[in-house]
Amino acid sequence: MNLNELTIKQAAEGLRKKDFSSVELTEAVLNVIKDKDKDINAFLSVTEELAMKQARAADKLMADDEKINPLIGVPVAVKDCILVDGVRCTAGSKILENYIAPYDATVIKKLKEACVVIVGKTNMDEFAMGSSTENSAYGMTKNPYDLEKVPGGSSGGSAAAVAANETIFALGSDTGGSIRQPAGFCGVVGLKPTYGRVSRHGLIAMASSHDQIGPLAKTVEDAEFVLDAISGIDGFDSTSVSKDRRPASWRGSPKGRLDYSTHSGQSSLKDAINELNNNSLPSAPLKGLKIGIPDEYFAEGIDKQVEEKIRESILKMENLGAEIISVSLPHTKYAMACYYIIIPSEVSSNMARYDGIKFGKSQSANGEAQNLLEIYLKSRGEYLGREVRRRIMLGTYVLSAGYYDAYYLRAQKVRTLVKQDFEKAFEQVDVLVAPTSPTTAFKIGEKIDDPVKMYLADAYTIPVNLAALPALSMPCGLADGLPVGLQIIGRHWDEKTILAVGKIYERNSR
Repeated sequence: MNLNELTIKQAAEGLRKKDFSSVELTEAVLNVIKDKDKDINAFLSVTEELAMKQARAADKLMADDEKINPLIGVPVAVKDCILVDGVRCTAGSKILENYIAPYDATVIKKLKEACVVIVGKTNMDEFAMGSSTENSAYGMTKNPYDLEKVPGGSSGGSAAAVAANETIFALGSDTGGSIRQPAGFCGVVGLKPTYGRVSRHGLIAMASSHDQIGPLAKTVEDAEFVLDAISGIDGFDSTSVSKDRRPASWRGSPKGRLDYSTHSGQSSLKDAINELNNNSLPSAPLKGLKIGIPDEYFAEGIDKQVEEKIRESILKMENLGAEIISVSLPHTKYAMACYYIIIPSEVSSNMARYDGIKFGKSQSANGEAQNLLEIYLKSRGEYLGREVRRRIMLGTYVLSAGYYDAYYLRAQKVRTLVKQDFEKAFEQVDVLVAPTSPTTAFKIGEKIDDPVKMYLADAYTIPVNLAALPALSMPCGLADGLPVGLQIIGRHWDEKTILAVGKIYERNSR
């Protein structure tokens, strides 16, 4: 196996055993970026100088045995809406083409403390508005499984980079599925944490009540390593919470690792998690676990082959001892309309700062604008893309006098109903299992001119964000040679269970 193909766990073991150095691992990753990314376009910036400096520092620390953790010396790629001090951050937009981040996002600060190696910034839909990465101002990213297909969005660059082994893991952001959907399309693992689990400080905002940073990785266990490193309360983000904000049955180990072995009332599941690092598992590792299957996620619109793969996965979980229960989320049918009222409303507010004066490129520099209003209009019209302008206009309309109560306020009430649907379901079950997306990756250009069809690619991920729940997407097979994503949804603050179930399913699917 080539070094760039390693998982976090494999890389960490190799580094500790001195089988290779962080410099060698980083060089392997940078070389494959140089070789492959001209075809994939997963990266907007490659930070080779920074990466090599960090790799040398990590090797020194490991030589001195001063700092050992699972992420030390391991390369990461970062979505280009997350600030890295001194590195260009465009959010996939021309209006931020020359913006250099003046500080580190909190997640980057935490990763630097863990001594990771940052190899570059990844492509994305402009300001995270899109489901295919075709909305980037710097060219589309292509799916490594099929270069004629999209990688999903908006974290398409991060997902493609992991799938193409151009990095060991990556960071993305998820507002309506932007980690999970591209993870599903590219055949990698993507974790959207509970809203508030990870600080949003230093994330260029799209919709502040939905945005959440999370990992894209090659295995569920790798995603767990990253979550442990980046989660926790942050004084710069009032919505963030302490790691201790979690169910009473979930406790951290003395070394700070998250302990998933204390799931209450499920002795077989406990045994299974305790045995995950060994070569054997109990014969029924999911015994006692109740898995809910939402009827609404298997309705009209789902691709037949995708449904077959998901049904096969559900059967496998049942064979592993889980109890399968049909549940209903009746307000799912309203989630899409609700989301596309609330999100544009928050977009219109967050995007107001990009006016050619406070942030971004300005048309005043070339003398075309004659007054302040013209600077605003020309700068935004010239440097913001079509999808961004569409959402700004929609959000401004929804929030305008006479329409607030009819649209925005009503959408917030529907959001509450969606959340209550999940709460009722979790009274019966421990997790929900569903498709990540109704289809596999679609052709480049197939949906770009039809926003409604494009939005439907996130039909199964959006409700999770409306309810602020944690969810995991992991690969569960191929349909016509393209990956199918399996989504595991958990209660608030209960990443422990979805990760545990994901790891057991992954171990039994090899």
